[in-house]
Amino acid sequence: MTIQTKFHGELDIDTIAQWTFPKGLPGLEDEKQFVLLPIEENDSFQVMQSITSSNVALIVSNPYTIVNDYSFEIDEPTLELLEIKSQEDLMILAVMTLKQPFELSTINLQAPLVFNIKNHKAKQMILNDANFNLRQPIGQLVEKGAR
Repeated sequence: MTIQTKFHGELDIDTIAQWTFPKGLPGLEDEKQFVLLPIEENDSFQVMQSITSSNVALIVSNPYTIVNDYSFEIDEPTLELLEIKSQEDLMILAVMTLKQPFELSTINLQAPLVFNIKNHKAKQMILNDANFNLRQPIGQLVEKGAR
């Protein structure tokens, strides 16, 4: 299957793992199928590209490589929806907003992306935790030495 992507042009995704968001993403409920694509010369970030909409592409990163003390509990409805049986089934990513200069970039710690790597189901889980920001500036984390 060939798709048009926002950052990679036309791409054959037959050999790339596809991720299903059964309920879509908040604000993008119709977007249910995505692929994770590398960003050339950058191992820290990936593009989460919609299979059906070329203009829906989010920059994502592992929040644990950016924030040392990030932790949260996955709620029961998410565990059930994604059929998560153990911690080994999990991959957690967070949506980034990249800006120039890089220190002005932000990471969304309030709504992590939870992936089950065994069945390729995923969900963006909204946390109700005042300790985490929707737009946590990366520069503040670097200044505090939390990176």
